Amino acid sequence: MSPPEAKGAARQAAVIDVGSNSVRLVIYRLEGRAIWTVYNEKALAGLGRDMAQSGRLSQEGVEIALTALRRFRAILQDWSQTDVLAVATAAVRDASDGPEFAERVRRELDLPLRILSGEEEARYAAAGVLAGEPGAHGVVGDLGGSSLELVRIEDDGPGMGITLPLGPLALGAPAPLDAAEVRRTVERALAPVAGRFGASEFHAVGGSWRNLGLLHMIMADYPLRVAHQYAMSRTEVLDLARFVSRQSRPSLERIEGLSKKRYEALPYAALVLESLVEQLGLERIVISAFGLREGLLLESMSEEVRRRDPLLEGCNAMAAMRGLSAGGLVQALEAWVAPVFSRLPPVFGDREPRLVAAACRLADLGGRLHPDHRAELAFAQVLRAPIAGMDHAERCFLALAAFSRHSASNNMPEADTILRVLSTERRARARALGAALRLGCDISGRNGQLLSRSALTLEGDRLRLTAAEGWSDLLLGEQTAKRAGTLASALKLRLELE
Repeated sequence: MSPPEAKGAARQAAVIDVGSNSVRLVIYRLEGRAIWTVYNEKALAGLGRDMAQSGRLSQEGVEIALTALRRFRAILQDWSQTDVLAVATAAVRDASDGPEFAERVRRELDLPLRILSGEEEARYAAAGVLAGEPGAHGVVGDLGGSSLELVRIEDDGPGMGITLPLGPLALGAPAPLDAAEVRRTVERALAPVAGRFGASEFHAVGGSWRNLGLLHMIMADYPLRVAHQYAMSRTEVLDLARFVSRQSRPSLERIEGLSKKRYEALPYAALVLESLVEQLGLERIVISAFGLREGLLLESMSEEVRRRDPLLEGCNAMAAMRGLSAGGLVQALEAWVAPVFSRLPPVFGDREPRLVAAACRLADLGGRLHPDHRAELAFAQVLRAPIAGMDHAERCFLALAAFSRHSASNNMPEADTILRVLSTERRARARALGAALRLGCDISGRNGQLLSRSALTLEGDRLRLTAAEGWSDLLLGEQTAKRAGTLASALKLRLELE
């Protein structure tokens, strides 16, 4: 696949993922380092359903898979093969007739199907986690229908991974769960490798674990239903896993918000996660919506593109679709707010400059939105945007900053979410940052070249807004004074206009 090399270059790529349970097509738009899902379709083929008994692919599953692949090939009829990645994982890899199936796909559909080794599958899963969170560390676990891949994230990227036959299908799903026997099986499989993969932080990849995260949100009445980067403590996961493993399918079906296609696998997935927590010494479990497919895309990019920040790239792309500003507004805003916000005590540690830069990129997000509703609409878009590289607190921070960029109202949207996720200090900083962006955009008429004719500085307990010689008229007007006063109040500083 030819990666998008130029800054802002955009193209589409497709991944066909033939798994043990499902066959899926995902079409992506790649904008630099940003990865957007354009289309997602799957068929539940259950290729690995009979593996434990026969060692072969389910024949019914083979026909369902081939039907789905024919449709996917039709959708991609006019695509270059260099823009399509087709891979198969555990079921096709381990089945005695797996190579025969892959050859049939190639012959009948003219679709080269690459069978990934267990080590490759683990590496791509870890690369996917890094695609969604470059600062991730610890161990990645990818639970598919038939297998579990484990891989440690090293300083220079994914390390050597392993694959274990611990997927729900391999453990007996969809048969009724024998919790004691499954727990013993999992513990025996993990015991020889637990020392190699012990870690405090674990990144959980796969639909079953993603649904466990959603279930925990429901049980905890957590207001932000975004699975990516949702974090749970060791105690929370153990309590959740033990609860799920004791539930019957009818009991699970009564819980709204879960995927109906995951009911049979969920208790098995819960037992695997419980054993991992106990044997690997895990303290924090983070759900990743990115996995193998995104890892394939990341590895296909050039090294220079991979080094870019997905949060900033995503914000760039999102604002480019909706903004109207001119004259390098983003760069000018970053330079304009830096003398103040770089001197304030950080509320996000060393992530603070990155979040300020992201907020600057989103400052013009409301450019094409109705002026009476810009603040609320910008807030909603940022809060649930499929942008990688931020956790839930950072997501809420940027959403509140986007709201405050367009409104000084104290009636913020989804107040329960913001109050639950953000501390008082972080809420105050988000409001101040939004107020600074609003002031900068208004002073300059959203033109970066004009913004450079003024300066915002922090001196002791004073916030100073000044204009370059010959440009003092920029600071005239009731609106400018009002916006500056709002920012000074948010920072608890005295305002000086010169």
